[in-house]
Amino acid sequence: MTPERLKAIITSLNRRQPDLTVIMENVIKPHNLAAVARTSDAVGALDIHAITPRKSIRLTQMSAGGVKKWIRVKTHSDTVSGIKSLQQQGMQVIATHLSEYAKDYRKIDYTKPTAILVGEELEGISEQALSLADECVTIPMAGLVQSLNVSVASALLLYEAYHQRDALGMYDERRIDDDRYYQLLFEWCHPIITRYCKQKKISYPKINDQAEIMEPLANSTTWTEDGFADWMRKKNL
Repeated sequence: MTPERLKAIITSLNRRQPDLTVIMENVIKPHNLAAVARTSDAVGALDIHAITPRKSIRLTQMSAGGVKKWIRVKTHSDTVSGIKSLQQQGMQVIATHLSEYAKDYRKIDYTKPTAILVGEELEGISEQALSLADECVTIPMAGLVQSLNVSVASALLLYEAYHQRDALGMYDERRIDDDRYYQLLFEWCHPIITRYCKQKKISYPKINDQAEIMEPLANSTTWTEDGFADWMRKKNL
């Protein structure tokens, strides 16, 4: 890894917002999932949530533009458990929904821990999800169509959150705790070794602040991506 690449990764980790996310209820179209993930990465989120009966959702490389390396998709099997799990973490759940009670989306304080709730492409957010949300917001429009694509609506709210948080200096210092910081630093800098450790269900070796591995592999072999790949081939792993 080049020094420039390492610097970019560390800079990004130091600006990540662990308490800003999107929760999508039955959003299934790949291009919408990818667009939400890419915008989430752009504003420094770490993950997105999907309420879906599927066991897993994967971001395809073509539609997500590589963002699957940096954004994790967490799935929830039902609406109640998905929303309440975020609220139990202290997040306010903000639903995008046109109603007489909805506030202008710019009137919300997004510097608080926030999960933005969006609904499926045709039906929108379910009544059950709306009943659990802490606030409903609307996006002012001058045209005749009174709804936006789910990924566009998500982007508007995420960037409002970005502007508010940036003005408050929330991007100026690291907000991820040490355990998660070093876990992500390892995974982002050592993807081959990460896959091996996950397959074998073993802990990651310790690293320093420059992502250098501080433990020997075997017989004092140095942990490097190329060296480790050669070692795995020799071991038929």
